[in-house]
Amino acid sequence: MDQNTMQRLAADLGDLELITDSTALQRYSKDFSWFSPVLTEALEGKRADAIVRPTSEEQVRRVAAACYRHRVPLTLRGSGTGNYGQCTPLRGGVLMDMSGLNKVLWIADGVARVQAGARLVDIDNAAREKGWELRLLPSTYRLATAGGFFCGGFGGIGSITYGSIGDPGNVLGVRAMSLAEQPEVSEFRSAKARDLYHAYGVNGVITELEFALTPAMNWQEAVLSFPSFMEGVRFCQTLGRATGVIKKLLTLLADPLPQMCGLGKDVGEGRAAVLCLVNRAAMEAVEEIAAKFNGRVERQQDNAEVYGTAKSLVEHTWNHTTLHILRKHKDITYLQSGFRPWENVEKVEQMYRHFGDEVMMHLEFLKADGAVTCSGLQVIRYTTEERLNEIIQYHRDNGVHVSNPHTYILEDGGKLSVDPGQLAMKQRLDPAGLLNPGKMRSWDEKGAAA
Repeated sequence: MDQNTMQRLAADLGDLELITDSTALQRYSKDFSWFSPVLTEALEGKRADAIVRPTSEEQVRRVAAACYRHRVPLTLRGSGTGNYGQCTPLRGGVLMDMSGLNKVLWIADGVARVQAGARLVDIDNAAREKGWELRLLPSTYRLATAGGFFCGGFGGIGSITYGSIGDPGNVLGVRAMSLAEQPEVSEFRSAKARDLYHAYGVNGVITELEFALTPAMNWQEAVLSFPSFMEGVRFCQTLGRATGVIKKLLTLLADPLPQMCGLGKDVGEGRAAVLCLVNRAAMEAVEEIAAKFNGRVERQQDNAEVYGTAKSLVEHTWNHTTLHILRKHKDITYLQSGFRPWENVEKVEQMYRHFGDEVMMHLEFLKADGAVTCSGLQVIRYTTEERLNEIIQYHRDNGVHVSNPHTYILEDGGKLSVDPGQLAMKQRLDPAGLLNPGKMRSWDEKGAAA
């Protein structure tokens, strides 16, 4: 952005400061994409020209109008806990930090209405005061924002019962603003709201969200160990299907991952680890089922006593597992895979046997279309990008879906195809194509064809 444009933009924003400090630009233009050596290289040097930090929807409206008027790219940011470069501007422009819109607006009848920048831990705490809790939390819940989770996340703690945040009934509505001379705000409900889901903020500026809640429970955290990985798999599948056990988390780590991620005191070498959150009254049932697969409980703790701290076992689940390992082992990266419910156990075993220690199995068990299955966050001993692509292709060739975490292109990372609803939403709310440009290939191809 040239200096004249910057000055005109600043004049339009009035008392809203445009931050141009080099250190701030570098910090705010990054997320956790360094999990991927491929993205680290691809995003090197990409950053915003200016940062703006609104604290109200009216200030967001002024930013949106000014960026449209001067045709300046606009990229949104929450807490920057995403992994795919979602908040890294590819073409400069303004980066809008949404964390100042952080109010929990209301909680009633099992629903929470919040601003996009509200931290999930704050929403969850506010809900618990009224006897409710969030259905789903990423492992980054202490930092992650509501808007960031919806626009860049998938599932997490709670997925064993409620699936992904994009499943019908989990997010009830969103309030989103267009980029225009006179920005309009619209309320999108149900399926229309999901057209903004996991879209990296490329097709609308979300200012508020409405989450469905669930009754608050007394949760017990536990670490179990098993002599073999497949015994751990079959335990998780059985516990996942146990309708009498209320569950919030079910994570499986193959040897040597427990040792690598900081659970070595609980789980001996050569053993697989299972981390779970269940209702406190169900622990006897958990031990009973574990014994059928030669498993044993290694440690228990009350979730309420460690909630929101680094002592909670959730700090070793979902992508926090990868984070702990990356701190000590710089030669690894990871995958994101999905196994179909009717064959997940067989396919997990096939991948486990085929790759051995090159692709170390980390599974998160969840519900998909009402059935118990699992997603993989496999830890890979990284050598080259070519070998990484071969690993991805082997999974796909053998019926295992891979949401590639080594690309910042929306379609390449997840559905592998154009989402007509997302494309139509971008046409409606961002006809000039200024929101997070370069991340949605179908939009760029549409513009090139025109």
